[in-house]
Order: sequence, then C-alpha cells, then structure tokens
Amino acid sequence: MSLTVGIDIGGTKIAGGIVDESGKVVAETRRDSPADHVDAITDAVVDIVEEFRREHPVVAVGVAAAGFLDRERDTVMFAPNLAWRDAPLRSMVKKRVQLPTVLENDANAAAWAEYRFGAGRDARTLALVASGTGIGGGLVIDGRLFLGGFGVGAEFGHMRVVPNGRRCNCGLNGCWEAYGSGTGLTARARELVTEDPAGAPVLVELSGGDIDAIDGRMVTEAAERGDAAAKQCFVELARWLGEGMASLSAVLDPDVFVVGGGVAESPELDLQLVIDAFGPAESGSGHRPAPAIRLAELGNSAGLIGAADLARVQA
Repeated sequence: MSLTVGIDIGGTKIAGGIVDESGKVVAETRRDSPADHVDAITDAVVDIVEEFRREHPVVAVGVAAAGFLDRERDTVMFAPNLAWRDAPLRSMVKKRVQLPTVLENDANAAAWAEYRFGAGRDARTLALVASGTGIGGGLVIDGRLFLGGFGVGAEFGHMRVVPNGRRCNCGLNGCWEAYGSGTGLTARARELVTEDPAGAPVLVELSGGDIDAIDGRMVTEAAERGDAAAKQCFVELARWLGEGMASLSAVLDPDVFVVGGGVAESPELDLQLVIDAFGPAESGSGHRPAPAIRLAELGNSAGLIGAADLARVQA
C-alpha cells in the first residue's frame, strides 16, 4: 500500500497526516505555525515528515499552502497571511527530506480531495467554494486541476461583485469574499448593530456594546440564541454565496459545486438558501442542466488529503 504525507500550512497551525490510496488519514499530527519565516515553516514541515517516516514507509510528500504559487509549483510568490514573498518551498522541503515533493495551493488541494474522495467523486467539472475568513477556490476539469496561465487561477473570492463596495483584505473594493465569507459576515453584523442596536440584543450583549469587537464567533453564537440581526447576516451570506456561484456557473459550467470552509460548516448557514439564491441568478436557468450544490465532506482534513494524493499522482 502506497502511503504519502500531506501537510497543510495554515496561519496558526501546520496539520500533517499520512494518507493511503483510498484517501484515508491513517495518522495525524499538528505543529504551531511560525508564519513569519519560511525557514521556520520548513523546519516544522521536515520535522513532521521525519516523525512519520520513523513509523511508516512514506514514498512522497505533498504540501498545501495558501497564496499565489508559480506555474511550476515550486515557489510561494505571495502569501499575505503567512508574510512570505518568493519562497521556494518545494525545493527547500525536497532537499531536506530527500523524497519526491509536490506543492499546491491549499484551496486547490482541498478541491482535489473532494473530487477524488469527497462530495465531488462523481463530478466531471468540480468547483470548490471555500468560505472561511475569505473565499478560496479550486477547480477540477476532466480530472485535472485548473492552474491558469500563470498558476494563480480559481481565485474566486476576488471576483468583484459590488463596484466600489467594501474594502477587501487584498486591497481592492467589492470582492466577493468581502460579502460571502466570515469577514463579510462580521462586517454585515457590525453594520446592522450600528443601524439598530435594539434589533441585535445578543450581539450587543456579547460584544459589550463595542461594535468593533464583534467577530464571527459572536455572530454565530448570537444566531444560535435567536438574535434577529445575526440570523439575517447568515441569510444574506447564503444569498451572496448562491449569486456568486451563479456567476461562476456562467463561465465555468461545473456539474458540481462543493461548498466548504469554516462558515459553510456552521449549522446557521442553510445550504438550501444558497441553492434558492443560485437558481434565479443563473444565466439560462430552467433551460440548461443545473449543477449539484453540495456541502464538502472532508472538513479540515481536505487540504492535507489533497496534497498527499497529489504527491502520489504527480511525484
């Protein structure tokens, strides 16, 4: 049986796992992520690989990292959440571990995992929309990851959906992720509390009246406790997701959308509302086959599973 290591580098944690040919994670570990320095990240990745090699016959390593990667999949060109610029991560890891090594964008790796082992196993063309702090995207077309001409394709979260809209963390205004992500959820909650504090009593209570202190955790808890404003935030977020996916459908024509990420995992997000918003916004709705819209199945393990499987397939 072929075993590969998958590693998912996040802003605060590095998750590692050994994955078999069926996509099953047979061993896992985590490390704190020293995100400010690529050498420290490399040390942590190598430490995980060496830990696994002591107990398992590992044949390759796959690394998933946020940010823009070069077309050759060797260098992380830009990773704002990790404070990296032009870091040749694949070469650095491969030199240290002396194993075939693959590097992929984290959302692409998650999309590949869902295509191979999760909610998109029957898909011809799969589009992953990962709604968390931002919106990540991944696209698999006829069994191949779509990278784009320069390697930075499927950055769905930075489609502009509102001209001169909310400021996005990327520096532009009106990006989809400024509305359809956890960041958008928080921004909308703050707007509603500012407009009508009496209509958001639980949010006011949880934040101590400090609007700037409102975060996604508070919005979720407030919605669970029946706060009308918080519930409205989730309804609006579902609409943003559905309508944005309809725009993607016009360009990409996927037969399966997979919705993942931390926001999508919240019980307060009603997938049916996403589907209801998608239909009327899709070009040619009623005169063309409608894509399936499904929740992701692999959760937080998708990135490392996808990275490990890509290492098996590509290395």
